[in-house]
Amino acid sequence: MHVTKFSLAALLLSSISGNVAAGDDVFTWPDGQKMAISLSYDDALKSQLDNAIPALNRHGLTASFYLTLASPTVRYRLKDWQAVARQGHELGNHTIYHPCSAALPDRDWVQSYYNIDDYTIAEIVHEVTVANSFLHAIDGRSKRTLTPPCGDIMVSDGNYILAVRERFVAVKGFESDDNPSANWWGPSGVSGPELINRIKAEAASGTRLFNIIFHGIGGDYLTVSSEAHDHLLDYLVDNRDIYWVDSYINIMTYASEDSALEAKR
Repeated sequence: MHVTKFSLAALLLSSISGNVAAGDDVFTWPDGQKMAISLSYDDALKSQLDNAIPALNRHGLTASFYLTLASPTVRYRLKDWQAVARQGHELGNHTIYHPCSAALPDRDWVQSYYNIDDYTIAEIVHEVTVANSFLHAIDGRSKRTLTPPCGDIMVSDGNYILAVRERFVAVKGFESDDNPSANWWGPSGVSGPELINRIKAEAASGTRLFNIIFHGIGGDYLTVSSEAHDHLLDYLVDNRDIYWVDSYINIMTYASEDSALEAKR
């Protein structure tokens, strides 16, 4: 994933990095935690319903699931996704068709008709808007966050985030642009200790928001094993005083509301 300018989430978090840089502790996470962690899961995969959701629920943790709405798993397991939302998890916008750039290395898998290089801003705005309507039909919610597929935001006539950002509370993965207080990671094939060590390293380096972007859990692709995933969740539950784990929309709503309150003082 590449990061560029025009991050809505970076605007929401500007006060966080400013406070850290100035040594000002005015901004805090809800219970004074050192770092917020957003666990998210892309593409609406079967292994997420079968493995990730039960594990999260056992641990009492809330996460975000970014649905590619054309995925067969949405069509065939719609009631399961509705249950995910009722359990308190976020269903985020990951477009309908998951368009990515075919021009980048190792992108032979991108179908020509879903090549975002050939989209126009009007076309991708339409797809994102329709995806929001689909998601509203699934969970009844009106506020949403977006994760651009593959992190690709350039279409044939420009940067589409500029045209859609007002539709969202935040855009995931773009906070780290010129903002050292936020970072992201897309783990695959790593162990539980590796997951935990990365979190410790981020906290030690001053990261205030860490996005972990999963795909398959114990199956599918870009996979992290169920064992490694459980090891991570155990660690997060045991260290709630250090890490605030919540859905991305809840984290960014909190950051936005706290910043707005501080601006009025």
